[in-house]
Amino acid sequence: MRILVSGGGTGGHIYPALALIETLKKEQPESEVLYVGAERGLEKRIVPESGIKLRTLHIQGFKRSISFENIKTVYLFLKSVHESKKIIREFKPDVVIGTGGYVCGAVVYAAARLKIPTMIHEQNSVAGITNKFLSRFVDKIGICFDDARQSFPTEKIIFTGNPRAQQVAGMTKSNRLYKEYGLKKDVPTVLIFGGSQGAKKINQASIAAIKQFANKKYQILFVTGRRHYDKIMANPATQHLPENVFIQPYIADMPAILPEIECIVGRAGATSLAEITALGIASILIPSPYVTNDHQTKNAMSLVSKNAAKMITEEELNGQLLAKEIDDLMSNTIEREKIATNCKQVGVPDAASRVLNVLDSLVNG
Repeated sequence: MRILVSGGGTGGHIYPALALIETLKKEQPESEVLYVGAERGLEKRIVPESGIKLRTLHIQGFKRSISFENIKTVYLFLKSVHESKKIIREFKPDVVIGTGGYVCGAVVYAAARLKIPTMIHEQNSVAGITNKFLSRFVDKIGICFDDARQSFPTEKIIFTGNPRAQQVAGMTKSNRLYKEYGLKKDVPTVLIFGGSQGAKKINQASIAAIKQFANKKYQILFVTGRRHYDKIMANPATQHLPENVFIQPYIADMPAILPEIECIVGRAGATSLAEITALGIASILIPSPYVTNDHQTKNAMSLVSKNAAKMITEEELNGQLLAKEIDDLMSNTIEREKIATNCKQVGVPDAASRVLNVLDSLVNG
């Protein structure tokens, strides 16, 4: 099978695509893959590093306010549709899938106009603008949250889950926390993590909570994000850390340490939720209020409503509340294990294979 994949702008669109390609190569090693991304997107670096052939388009997203830039955006979109058709005719894909981001708007639209079988994948509970636009033209739509159904034509929807889940579902403990970061073996670990760049409000609350973690029967791994680390380590609150508190700027290959984590405190992005539901990890979610349509809150609520996670809003977040919520969860083993079990039941560990099954059906009828 020849598959053209497009998605970009953020890791939330790129990593599910890469997970899908990885599973494809395992299940159908003879397959050919081409990835089409944006010139200025993260995919320009990430995709080639994964050994995948990449073509790029010069394209940009719409501004949400009235702007002359939107005229340029329309021009670049039409130009990218034309270029996408050339790429499609050259590569001759059997099927085209878009995983989100404005670049896949041009690519998947072009494929649909050329009568190539098409699919889009929506990772969030709230559909993005690009996927809403494409939903009128594609053959199938994969979703991860039931809340997304209301944004798309019912007859096209298939619940697939997030392909990223399949990458982490089989991971086991590697003792990296002990070997590489000096944490203690056999002590339950809470990971506080605000995303690859760190999150200022989560960092502030974590610093304020440090003293309250002293002498607990669990340990804290607080990952600040590289740009915040030096300032945090110069803060008086971090000068004499309790023995059970560890601070790191960044952890390479974060998913690899997740099997060693008892509780995660962090954002509610689609990729993060795919990972924790695949492994069944209790979590305290702090959704970012700065994302489109507040979709992280809706993502989080999809777990909270099933008692598969706890949630603190960023507005109410402070050190005292953070310490209390962590301590309540870590002190109640029965409740924590119940949340972890519910979390795993929400997960879709074979999500990538499900998406591939849909693509196969589009190609083979």
